[in-house]
Amino acid sequence: MGTADLSCASLELLARDERFSVVAVVTQPDKPKGRDLKLTPSPVKILAEKLGLPVLQPLKARDEKFIGELRELKPDIMLVVAYGQILPQAMLDLPPHGCLNVHTSLLPKYRGAAPIQWAIADGEPETGVTIMQMDAGLDTGPILSTRRTPILPTDDSQILHDRLARLGAELLAETIPAYVAGKILPQPQPATGSTHAAKIKKEDGQINWNQPAVQIWNRLRAFTPWPGAFTFLPDQSLLGRESAGAETSSPKVQLLKIWKVEVVERSGRAGEILSADNTGVVVGCGQNALRILELQREGGKRMAVEHFLAGFPMKAGARFDYSSGHPRQ
Repeated sequence: MGTADLSCASLELLARDERFSVVAVVTQPDKPKGRDLKLTPSPVKILAEKLGLPVLQPLKARDEKFIGELRELKPDIMLVVAYGQILPQAMLDLPPHGCLNVHTSLLPKYRGAAPIQWAIADGEPETGVTIMQMDAGLDTGPILSTRRTPILPTDDSQILHDRLARLGAELLAETIPAYVAGKILPQPQPATGSTHAAKIKKEDGQINWNQPAVQIWNRLRAFTPWPGAFTFLPDQSLLGRESAGAETSSPKVQLLKIWKVEVVERSGRAGEILSADNTGVVVGCGQNALRILELQREGGKRMAVEHFLAGFPMKAGARFDYSSGHPRQ
């Protein structure tokens, strides 16, 4: 059972492993996407059809007809990776060996929808994958196995996502035979140390320049590729133009998406452009500063800073506007 890209590595590995027989793949219904709202299958459905596997797409996992179809398949075990719905107890009780879940954190830390992003945003030195036996709670089931990986300075959420998808697939394939044979006993999660990884919202990507530079750097990597890290600058400051009359007192703002930065030991007012040249745009933070190396105007292309400044010069002393949105604190 899976829907998102994260699920595909596990499905492909299990489907190609002679030790396992995948009797069916369950995924979310096709959803409208794009301007023409064309119905689009999930990545898991696309892969399942490529592998020649039967696909079930119930509107709701708790649908009695669907549970009846599962019962007729008589699965020995059910495996869940980023499916996207809460499973009812009747489904959890259906297979003799229960339901196992691949979760992309070291439980009990980062239970919830976005463990990869928040582990990076919080500056964790490492994360990992957990294979757990599912229960009725949110990622609270007993643990069967874990595998760790460091969070590298070069990691963003997409890079780490892809690495954890592979690790989870490999660990799942290793864990199932030992678990079914009774060689692995589920261990309750620790009573302390749990955290919640809430679903990411677009406003989480807005930069709060009052935060330390390293914290902003972590959040930028966490929210790449979505929703991206962004900030605002008045048009007249960005383009080097002077406005007159009412425009001066109420300038328009320009949204800028920030793609790549580095932390520098320099002090200045939070959000103020301290310098802007071909080596980068240096912006003051709550502690130290950030040098912006790649950025993008709203509706424009992602550019290295020297190419950006050639067409859209910035002025030292201008200040990014933190009040144009409502970021997560």
